[in-house]
Amino acid sequence: MQSCHIVNEPSPGTTPPHKRRKRYSGRHPRRFEDKYKEHGGDPETIAKVMDSGKTPSGTHRPIMVAEVLQALAPKPGETAVDCTLGHGGHAEKILAQILPGGKLIGLDVDPVELPKTEARLRGLGFQQDALSVHRSNFAGLPQILAAENVPGADVILADLGVSSMQIDNPARGFSVKFEGPLDMRMNPQRGQPASAWLEKITPDALTEMLVSFSDEPRAAQLGPALAGNKFASTRELADAIGAVLPQLDDEELSLTIRRVFQAVRIAVNDELAALDAFLRNLPLCLNAGGRVAVLTFHSGEDRRVKKSFEANFSNGIYADIAREVTRPTPEEQRANRRSAPAKLRWAVKAA
Repeated sequence: MQSCHIVNEPSPGTTPPHKRRKRYSGRHPRRFEDKYKEHGGDPETIAKVMDSGKTPSGTHRPIMVAEVLQALAPKPGETAVDCTLGHGGHAEKILAQILPGGKLIGLDVDPVELPKTEARLRGLGFQQDALSVHRSNFAGLPQILAAENVPGADVILADLGVSSMQIDNPARGFSVKFEGPLDMRMNPQRGQPASAWLEKITPDALTEMLVSFSDEPRAAQLGPALAGNKFASTRELADAIGAVLPQLDDEELSLTIRRVFQAVRIAVNDELAALDAFLRNLPLCLNAGGRVAVLTFHSGEDRRVKKSFEANFSNGIYADIAREVTRPTPEEQRANRRSAPAKLRWAVKAA
């Protein structure tokens, strides 16, 4: 005999019952999806996370938007390039200022996040005539412009930070928030993961990279201890760092772990070589009077940008450059802790 399931519909004019937010067992859940409840999209939880100065998991908050727009001064009808599309936060604001008649070309090397970002921007109404998207490293900017049959751009933005979506996903291996495979590749389909890279690197080379890529003061101790070892997970690497430096308190150890992860990530993705290629090709990719803005997040990146801009200003290629870096306001740093290390530099190509 078939059973009959009766659903009680609310009477016309009555208020439907309140839908309770999902509850999670335990005070200290271990699963990523359980701890970061905002990942499910609950507006109330997202608002609480943002009010605390944190970035809701699975999202990204664009940094120094007003300052970037002031430096780039996008105008209707112009061609813009966002070399690191990420979640599309900067691109969305630039598009609003170059339309009607303008177009933004978005680049990002991440095959996991790029389709999601393109779908989000398309959902906001930006179709092919206003927005084109390419899976490419920003070092490939000249080739992308040639493919688009665009001789040069009026506006170019490069945000060199790792997106919050990448950091917050344990499967990507960028942080130790939750244990995951030690990967760290921006493009998981290419190259070798961080675990394989660390297993092959020599102690001297790792020591040098910890200094150059993250200004790590304890590089001389960490390089020999970590190089040549096999770490399958983010937690194994973090535990090994702690074992080398047992004298550190929790705060100091956390900072050291973040610096080591940063240096390894930069090396695994060959980020500074890509930045050098981008800066070398940049003047050829800008129209006369074109503007470029670059957001950096550590001293090695900022030094490269500063030297490139100063050299091209001295030889007359750039008509004007930022004399000092622009930093996030104290208000932004309180509202978004991940903005704190950001530095903004800009340049204008000579007419």
